[in-house]
Amino acid sequence: MKLIIAAAAVLLLTDIAVAHPEANHNESAAKVSAVSASARPAAAVVDAFHAALRRGDTKAALSYLADNALIYEAGGVERGRQEYASHHLGADAAFAQAVPGTVTRRAGDAVGAVAWIATEGRTTGTYKDKAIDRVTTETMVLRRVGGVWKIAHIHWSSAAGAK
Repeated sequence: MKLIIAAAAVLLLTDIAVAHPEANHNESAAKVSAVSASARPAAAVVDAFHAALRRGDTKAALSYLADNALIYEAGGVERGRQEYASHHLGADAAFAQAVPGTVTRRAGDAVGAVAWIATEGRTTGTYKDKAIDRVTTETMVLRRVGGVWKIAHIHWSSAAGAK
């Protein structure tokens, strides 16, 4: 519990902006990354989660989430991997496949069995015949259990891109 509180405090005190699931988490993130060496394996899990969404592989995407993961987006919450699977996972995968994004900045750290990865990005394209231009932020908190990083919490938000 102390590690979770410490990770939350780091997030609050460092004033870091973050990104959305549609962002293309690829080599561009490395160019603007402030992810500590201890958090790189957790960041790789975040990237694998997004890659699975972009492939439409919802089964693989779910495998990166803890059973009790909390997903916050647009004022809503999904409590647990199964609730996310039955509500927004399919739509998130469809959107990620259709609308490319880029990572503009990333930061993260890990202390013991808890890590946080904060990403900023931009998502532009067309989805269901609607133009998309969003500045995106994402925070993921991960927990290492049995040597494996799992996503315990996701917070996504976005705003209209600059005109």
